[in-house]
Amino acid sequence: MSRAMLRQIIDYANRADPYPLYEELRKTPVFHDEDGPYVVSTYHEIQSLLHDPRISSDPRNLTLSASDPLMSGEGDESTLPPVFLRLDPPDHDRLRRITNRPFGPPHSPHRVDDMRGELAGIVSGLIDGIAATGSPERIDLVEQFSYPFPVTVICRLLGVPHEDEPRFHGWADTIAASLDPDPDADPAEKFKGAADAQIELGMYLAGLIEERRKNPGEDMLSQLAAAPEGPDGSMSTVEIISTAALLLIAGHETTVNLITNGMLTLLRHPEVLQRLREDPRLSVPIVEELLRYEPPVQLLPRRSTLTDIEVAEVNIPKGATVSLILASGNRDPRRFENPDRFDPDRGDIQHLGLGSGIHSCFGAPLARLEAQLALSELARRLENPRLLEDPPPYRQNAVLRGPRHLPIACDGIRP
Repeated sequence: MSRAMLRQIIDYANRADPYPLYEELRKTPVFHDEDGPYVVSTYHEIQSLLHDPRISSDPRNLTLSASDPLMSGEGDESTLPPVFLRLDPPDHDRLRRITNRPFGPPHSPHRVDDMRGELAGIVSGLIDGIAATGSPERIDLVEQFSYPFPVTVICRLLGVPHEDEPRFHGWADTIAASLDPDPDADPAEKFKGAADAQIELGMYLAGLIEERRKNPGEDMLSQLAAAPEGPDGSMSTVEIISTAALLLIAGHETTVNLITNGMLTLLRHPEVLQRLREDPRLSVPIVEELLRYEPPVQLLPRRSTLTDIEVAEVNIPKGATVSLILASGNRDPRRFENPDRFDPDRGDIQHLGLGSGIHSCFGAPLARLEAQLALSELARRLENPRLLEDPPPYRQNAVLRGPRHLPIACDGIRP
C-alpha cells in the first residue's frame, strides 16, 4: 500500500468504478503513509469512529499537510461561520435541534410525509415535460429530471424562489467542488472561488431572510428567521445564513446523485427494474440497497482526533487527520455477504450511505422519499429504457460521486 493508491482513488480516471481500489485499500483497514491522513476503509471501524466523541468534525481542529492526497479543497477560514455539519457538541447539537424544529419530529413530525403528494406531482410534471419534447430516443436524465426534481423540492421547502435557481446553481457547484480532494487543483484558487461563492450566496440569502422576517410564510426559512426563542435560544442572522446555505446545497447535491446512480444501477439490472415497474413498493428496499451499493457521498475526508485513539491495532495520535471511506465500508465482505452484488432483497442493510451518529444526514427522510418516488415512477412510465453510454460521464468530484449526464433512450413514455 502506498500513497499512490490514495491518488488513484481520487483520480478522475477511476471515477466510474472506484470499488476495486477500495477492495485493495481494505487490506489495510487503517492506512497511514508519512504525513498523510489516517485512511479508514472497513465497515466496523468506520461505524465506530462515526459514533466516537473523540473524533472532531470541526475544521478548526485540523492540521493539514499540503502533501495529503485526500486534503479537501475547503479552506481553514470561511466567509460564513461553520455549519452544524462541521461543528462538535454542544454547538452542533444546539443548531441541529433548532433547524430540526420546522423539519421533523418531535415538533414537525409530519413535515416530510405531508409532502408526498406534492413530490409526486413534481415527478409527474417533469416526466410529462420529457414526453412533451417528443425525443425519447435521447434523454439526459440528469438535466431533464435528476437535477430539477430535488432543486424544485428544496426551493419549495426553504421558500427560495425557483426562478432564482440559475443564480444559486453556479454558487452551489463552486462550493460543492471545494469539497473535492483534487491534488492537481490550485488550493488558493479553489478557496478563493469557494469564498466568493459563499459571499454571493450569503448576501442573497440575507436578503431573503430579511424579507421573511417582515412577511413570514410557512416555509423553513420563515420559521428559522421569525421563530420565537425556544429552549436553545434562536439563531443569529449569520447562523441562519450558514444553515440555509447548507440545506440549499446539501438538499439537492446528494439527492441528484442518489437518483442518477439509482437509475444507472437499475438499467444495469433490468430484472430489478421490471420488478419495480410491477410493484412500486419495492422502491423502499431498492433505495436502501442503493445507499449501500452506490452511495452519493463516497468519503468524509476531513475529521481529526481530539486524543489518541486505537483503531484496528493502529494508534492514531491526537491531532491527526482522519479520512473515512464510507463507500468502501459499504462493500466490506466482513459485514455484507456478496457485497459487490446489487441485491434489494438483502435482509440486513445497515449501510453507511447516509452517515451515522450525530452527523447522520439531516435530510435523510426527504432524500429517501424523493428517490423512492422518482425511481418507481421512472420505472413505470419509461418504456424499454436503455443506456446510451456505459459508463456515463461522471462529475469531477470524488466526494459527491455521480454521473454528470446520464444519456438514455426509451421507446415511449406511458401516461
